[in-house]
Amino acid sequence: MLFTLPDHDTLYQALVARDERYDGQAYVCVASTGIFCRLTCPARKPLPGNCTFRATIGECIEAGFRACKRCHPLQAVASADPAIGALLAALDERPDIRWSEEHVERMGYDLSTVRRSFKRQFGMTFLKMARQRRLREGFEALSDGSSVIAAQQEARFDSASAFRTAFAKILGCAPAALKQDGLLRASWIATPLGDMVAVASETHLHLLEFIGRKALPMELRKLRAATKDGIGLGRTRVTEQASAELDAFFAGRSAIFETPLHQAGSPFSQEVWAELRRIPAGTTRSYAELARQIGRPAATRAVARANGANQIALMVPCHRVLGADGALTGYGGGLWRKQRLLEIERDYRSA
Repeated sequence: MLFTLPDHDTLYQALVARDERYDGQAYVCVASTGIFCRLTCPARKPLPGNCTFRATIGECIEAGFRACKRCHPLQAVASADPAIGALLAALDERPDIRWSEEHVERMGYDLSTVRRSFKRQFGMTFLKMARQRRLREGFEALSDGSSVIAAQQEARFDSASAFRTAFAKILGCAPAALKQDGLLRASWIATPLGDMVAVASETHLHLLEFIGRKALPMELRKLRAATKDGIGLGRTRVTEQASAELDAFFAGRSAIFETPLHQAGSPFSQEVWAELRRIPAGTTRSYAELARQIGRPAATRAVARANGANQIALMVPCHRVLGADGALTGYGGGLWRKQRLLEIERDYRSA
């Protein structure tokens, strides 16, 4: 099912405040101009009486409205910003550069504007993203058997200590703590919405999280503590399956995930996670609806906690759960990702 839109006054206040929680969940059609916009559109706000709100882009087009040329509702939010698109392309084309503010200024962009745009869309600055990309190269070098010094050089960090610090900040441990062998193996998976860490054995996927999730270091520490041999580096058969299914998802070919999963948790959490996997792509639930569906109507808060404790992003789709009013709510991978995932999945719903 889809949410019934909140009332007109709630959505108009969201429009005035450019409330990102509703971005992609509702669109405003402006009678005086004949255009439709995202609720975060920077254009001058229309009068309340000129606004009607619709849940999908298709409904806006069917009603005869044209897409706004300022907020580009037909595009993903990030790609609608020319500076973001140009910098991401430059990052892909020149992975050898240690990006700095000077590089950004040379491309003709205002530093404060770029900083705000990247923080709003990705939850991090462009320079932090570039540093994370270099760290991925170091991680992959370690996976191939390189020493910490060699990996540091591959990642173009000034010193081994700087590399170790950056590595530990994201993964919660020094590089030496992840060995080549081990029952569980950690690998780095690139996706269009940012890099992910996967931890898998030869039979099950134990963790799949976006880099930058605040809980990731703690989750990895718990997995290391629960595993006698610790966590090694490298890909397994299960990792390869997960990576292929993620590629198919982002390419628009399939929203079906059949990778075998292992999630340690209470019977209640297991029940919630199983129900999450039953939510079809392109549809959403509220926490209260999820609680009713598992036969625990009074357990809305407990359902929310179990939702937040999910360690396998996308495949256990906690991003499909919204607030009672249809607004985007907390998501460990960032609200911008949650909104983009729901946009992607609308295509699966209409297929």
